[in-house]
Amino acid sequence: MKKNQIDFITMGCSKNLVDSEVLMKQFEANGYKCTHDSKRPQGEIVVINTCGFIGDAKEESINTILEFAQAKEEGRINKLFVMGCLSQRYKKELEQEIPVVDKYYGKFDYKQLLTDLGKAEVEDCRGKRCLTTPHHYAYIKISEGCDRHCAYCAIPLITGKHVSRPAEEILDEVRTLVASGVKEFQIIAQELTYYGIDIDGRQHIAQLVADMADIPGVKWIRLHYAYPTHFPDDLLDVMREKPNVCKYLDIALQHISDHMLTAMRRNISRDETYALIERLRKAVPGIHLRTTLMVGFPGETEEDFEALMDFTRWARFERMGAFAYSEEEGTYSAEHYADDIPDEVKQRRLDQLMALQQRISAEIAEAKIGKQYQVIIDRKEGDFYVGRTAYSSPEVDPEVLIPAGDRRLRSGCFYTVEITDAEAFDLYGKVVE
Repeated sequence: MKKNQIDFITMGCSKNLVDSEVLMKQFEANGYKCTHDSKRPQGEIVVINTCGFIGDAKEESINTILEFAQAKEEGRINKLFVMGCLSQRYKKELEQEIPVVDKYYGKFDYKQLLTDLGKAEVEDCRGKRCLTTPHHYAYIKISEGCDRHCAYCAIPLITGKHVSRPAEEILDEVRTLVASGVKEFQIIAQELTYYGIDIDGRQHIAQLVADMADIPGVKWIRLHYAYPTHFPDDLLDVMREKPNVCKYLDIALQHISDHMLTAMRRNISRDETYALIERLRKAVPGIHLRTTLMVGFPGETEEDFEALMDFTRWARFERMGAFAYSEEEGTYSAEHYADDIPDEVKQRRLDQLMALQQRISAEIAEAKIGKQYQVIIDRKEGDFYVGRTAYSSPEVDPEVLIPAGDRRLRSGCFYTVEITDAEAFDLYGKVVE
């Protein structure tokens, strides 16, 4: 057990990761050594940043708390703290069920942990983070919360109403990160197209992204978690005209049949969704779309599911993830609908949808063979350097594998790479410059 060392464990999404990085910076400024997601935590203090989004994520968070609770009872760590979405929503229950945890914090009061350990927030570190990602990319969180009330989603119950960060604060953070060597920025929010509406009733995401793109040293900007209703077309102009704004958009669509979209309270129709996809592809030629789809929502018929399959065949999403509906307490669907689709039907539909997407992904990847792309190198792994094109986000999207024997490549540097082979979820290439 190492004195003055804190091991941070982050569960869930990249928005949680940013919170961990902010807190780690404060602790380092207070003289602690911090590690993140270490395979063998050795510090005297452990901080678990939890996820409470869906059943599997909650279960994983609880199991992690229990694992470290046992370590504390066995004397292998001195103090255990829990923060994040799960403890925001279930603080009282967790305090009763796992009392060995020293203190539970929510999604927004986690900096109180500094005070509770006899430390103070360091003013000079405000807005700064201890990056846990490779040195060349970072996540930028532009807002908290969500004003959408999709029937299945518990996030507004956990995070509250949408709150946009001031634009100048965000731009200052980007400048600071550029000065430290960051070249690539993943812009994240629960719903980024809503940015600015809580300030003056207007969408300001296009202006914010354009201003980021104008900061010297910003090489790539990638956009995550857009909402399809009232999509701001001026954002597409920025994507098309600014060469460092990647032609990539992460936009969760969930379903396509009007029956399901209405039940899910998505405030969009089938025809509007088809028209949106056409608009995105026409306005930004070559755009790569990432979406998330859901099967097994209450009342989903075979006709609804077939409509979803037809839509997926037509849209040919470059990136797609899917999941089966799981009931979340407190949500509209939990209170108004019966979870009436059997688990085996949900799983069959999920398997069919993902098998279709795998074929589409393989065809899209194969079409890249012989073409050249700018690739940023993330790491070396075994006999390969592993990098990404502008069309791939870290962790979730296909990577480019380049044989390590050819020449020495540097992490965080860009190279022109010709694609020589393809699998459904990875590309192979060689450096041509």
